[in-house]
Amino acid sequence: MQTHLRGRDMITTQEWTRSEIDTVMDVAFDLKRKRAVGEPHAYLRDKVLGMLFFFSSTRTRVSFEAGMAQLGGHAQFIESTTTQISHGDTAKEIGEIIGRYTDGIAIRQCDWDFGNQYIRDVAAASRVPVLNMQCDVYHPFQIMADLMTIQERFGREGLRGKTINVSWAYASSYQKPISVPQSLILLMTRFGMNVRLTHPPEYKLMPDILEQAKENARKSRGSFEILDDFDAGFKDADVVYPKSWGAMLTTSDNTESANIGKQYTDWITDSRRMGMAHEDAVYMHCLPADRNIEVTDEVIDGPQSIVYDEAENRLHVQKAVMALTMS
Repeated sequence: MQTHLRGRDMITTQEWTRSEIDTVMDVAFDLKRKRAVGEPHAYLRDKVLGMLFFFSSTRTRVSFEAGMAQLGGHAQFIESTTTQISHGDTAKEIGEIIGRYTDGIAIRQCDWDFGNQYIRDVAAASRVPVLNMQCDVYHPFQIMADLMTIQERFGREGLRGKTINVSWAYASSYQKPISVPQSLILLMTRFGMNVRLTHPPEYKLMPDILEQAKENARKSRGSFEILDDFDAGFKDADVVYPKSWGAMLTTSDNTESANIGKQYTDWITDSRRMGMAHEDAVYMHCLPADRNIEVTDEVIDGPQSIVYDEAENRLHVQKAVMALTMS
């Protein structure tokens, strides 16, 4: 276990070592146990987390607020459009000033080709740790929750050689960020998994992220491959994670991206596709899913779905990182 994480930013898991990520998991599992048995764990008593949202949320806001309360502290909800942030406050000023008022700053800023840089600019000016609640490039807390959920299912030492299919899926609601699939392929390749990335040609991910995933797989003795056949991605997989994302690297126009997606309305997870995976395979999704468009009710509400465990584990990994970095 690593004990030197006080003050560290969490912007991407790539900037934390494998040992440091294992420490997050150690603490997350312990905090989950403590909550289950009603054991108090107010490690952040009198601490304050400033939560800055440029995009609305459900799981992210509720889990961070609940997590800070359970750790004995307080979470402030700061909405960008109803504060001076919308017409004046710079990233440097946010880092300098909110960093003096609080003990940590958490930010959700997903604007394409801007969000991650904004978070890094705040972090450069802040004297307290900055936590990435999701940006245009990364979604570290979601993906650590995914890792925890997979470890619960297959054992903490049982991921090597398991196959996860990270796949695009059709959705009609909006052009979703690419941060979830990018963070998934980065973290799961570090744990010796056989990682498949399956998507239509227009839905590519960032080239440097792909190169990092390949290198992670080499170092962990896992594998990383890219497919363009939706059905092939499911074949003999242990974990299937099909979700939609926008064609950000093909077009910056949301309407054009949505029109491209209409070519692939058959990329939906149904019982036939789940039957191609291992019989004990699990279905995952970060939620919210476009029901009966991305995935059928039969699958997301079925016995192979672990989406609610996955959502719960957001709480525990976030508490772990806050306890480790803000104490």
